[in-house]
Amino acid sequence: MCLAVPGRVVGIEDRDGTRMARVDFGGVVKEVCLAYVPEAQVGEYVIVHVGFALQRLDEESARSSLELFEQLGLLEEEFGDAWARAEVEESAPEPAGEEGVR
Repeated sequence: MCLAVPGRVVGIEDRDGTRMARVDFGGVVKEVCLAYVPEAQVGEYVIVHVGFALQRLDEESARSSLELFEQLGLLEEEFGDAWARAEVEESAPEPAGEEGVR
C-alpha cells in the first residue's frame, strides 16, 4: 500500500534548479521534491507521496495523522521493514565478483 504521509521539513536546498527538502517522518528522514509546493519552508509539515510533497499541512493535523497511521501499523508497513532491510544490505559485504552492482 502506498500512503501520502505527513512529515516535517528539516532542510531545503536547490538541486539543479529543483527545490528539494529533507523531510522527517518521525525519525526517518528522506529526500523529497518540493516542485508542487515551492512555498514550503523549514519547520512546516507537508504531505508526501512517492517522493513528492503534495501540499502543506498544519502541525496538529500532521501529528494526528501520524498517530493514527502508527496505531494502524501503517508506518511500520510503509517505512519500518524496508529501512531495516536497507540498513542491513548497506552494511553487508558484497559477494565476490559483484562489486559495484546494486
